Amino acid sequence: MDLSIKNTTREQRKEFVKTALAISISGADIPSNQTLNIVKEYIDGITELEDVQKKIINLYKKDGDI
Repeated sequence: MDLSIKNTTREQRKEFVKTALAISISGADIPSNQTLNIVKEYIDGITELEDVQKKIINLYKKDGDI
């Protein structure tokens, strides 16, 4: 499934993110506000999912959580 901004609606991106966040917190802490703001960029059609993933990975690398 192509989850790029051009091939999804805002509502589809929002639902995808809700599902992904639910899975991610099942065994971990609740995402930080900074992480949620990065994800919101995808929902709002500003940043592609691949770039969101890179930003979040870099965020946690800097925090020493990975």
